[in-house]
Order: sequence, then structure tokens, then C-alpha cells
Amino acid sequence: MVALTVRISPEGPEAKLVTAITSRSTPREGSFGFLVAVSISVALGLAGVAILLLAGLLLRSVGPGLRIGRLLGGTTLVPIDEAVAIATTNAPRYVRVSGRISSDEEFPDDQNRPLVFRRTRLEILGTDRVWTTVLDEREAVRFGVETRSAYIAVDDVALGDGLVVIPRVSAGTVADLPSDFGADIPAGTPAGTPARLTIEQVSAVEQATVVGRPLLNRGTPTMSSGDGRPLVVTTLDQSAAMRVLAGGKRRRVVVGAVSLGIGLGFFAGAVAAFLIGA
Repeated sequence: MVALTVRISPEGPEAKLVTAITSRSTPREGSFGFLVAVSISVALGLAGVAILLLAGLLLRSVGPGLRIGRLLGGTTLVPIDEAVAIATTNAPRYVRVSGRISSDEEFPDDQNRPLVFRRTRLEILGTDRVWTTVLDEREAVRFGVETRSAYIAVDDVALGDGLVVIPRVSAGTVADLPSDFGADIPAGTPAGTPARLTIEQVSAVEQATVVGRPLLNRGTPTMSSGDGRPLVVTTLDQSAAMRVLAGGKRRRVVVGAVSLGIGLGFFAGAVAAFLIGA
């Protein structure tokens, strides 16, 4: 916008008109629409952050099962002989193999099935309503997985939360426990205290999927943990393994996954609103 300023010069008997031309910028056309677009973009972005935080909290509450599930579903499947080759070259790779459990040193369970691994956990419910582990016992022999032409060992020492099998769970009170477990109960624990006994085991007659890093353990190609990722062993198919990992928190996993998608959608909307208004 151009403004014309007229002033009378005090110099001389004759008045002189002095004209000054000044310029002043005017708001750009469409600036109101731009502000609206930015406001919408910010609102969508903040909503996206809130929803993503909620999704993160929900998925985090599932525990290590979520990460193990991702590793089971997303790790590259390779033949056992390729995993053996990776172990001999010490390449830092994390892979998935499948085969039949094999061992020369099985031990029987209470139904005379040949086992290669068994984990027994005894928990009691404290006065704070939190389960406390009073016994965590592992029994294992050397084992691995094989096909007709290849074999790779499994590092049972590295096997922890990555064991995914259908657990045998017995619930009751301390008074219901077999006498063998009496020494594991803290002195002074009331007989009516809730107790839970969980047994997880791997049989030598099962097919298994193993996820881990192939390496040489005392000269033997072995699947183990590595690079900050756990060793995972399951005797279940993928869908059944996911159900076990979710446990009683399956609905929480679903809500968390849906919230994650919605939050990302809000972020995409925020970016689109900003670009349209720019």
C-alpha cells in the first residue's frame, strides 16, 4: 500500500510541498487459511503424540513377550546348514531355523516322555498382592535341532524368557504343595498363602523353531543369544506361540496395536494439513 504524506516546509516565504512516498507491507493473501492449516496440523500432531504414548504404555505393559513375538515373526528363516556356515565364519547375524529336537542325553518327565529341558518355578503371593518367585530351577542336557542333513546345537544356558511353550500351571495354597517344595517356602509363611507352580519343558520328540545368533561354542556350531537379542526356542506354531506370549493380555496387545496405527495416522494428517496450507 502506498501512502502520500504532505507537509508544509517552514523554509522560505513560499510554502513548499514536500512529498514523501513510503511503503508499507500488507498481509499476504490467504494468510488466514495458512494459520488455520497450521492450527489443525499442531492439533493433529499433539493428538498423535498422546495416542502414541498410550500405545507405547499398553504394549510395554505386556513385558518381554512383545519383543520375543516380533523376533519370532520378523527374523529371517535360513536352513540349518546355512546357520552352521554362519557360525563357522563368526558373522554377526541373527537368524531363525527349524528342525526336530535331538539329544543323546534325554531325561524322563513324570509321564516318561524324553525331555531335554525343564524349568520349574514356584511363586507365592505376598501381602502386597505381588507374586514372588521362591524357586526357579532348570534341568537341561545338551540338545539341538536337526534335519536329515544338518544339525546345530542350542545353548541351553542362554535360554530364559525366550522359551515359548505351553506351560503347566498348578495353583493353590502353600498347604497344597508337595513336601519336596517345603524347604523353598520362607519360614513363617501362612499355610493359606496362595501359591503357583509353573513347569515349562521341551521334549526330544518335538519340532522346534529356534531364533538366535549362530556361533562356535567350544568348536560346536550353536544357536545362542547375541547382539543384545535373546535366544528364542518354541515348539509351537507361530500363531499358538503369539497367543502364549500375549497370555491374558491379548486384548491389551490389540488395543495397543490399533492405537499405534491411529497415532501414526494422526501424524500423517498433521503433515498433510501443513503442506496443504503452506
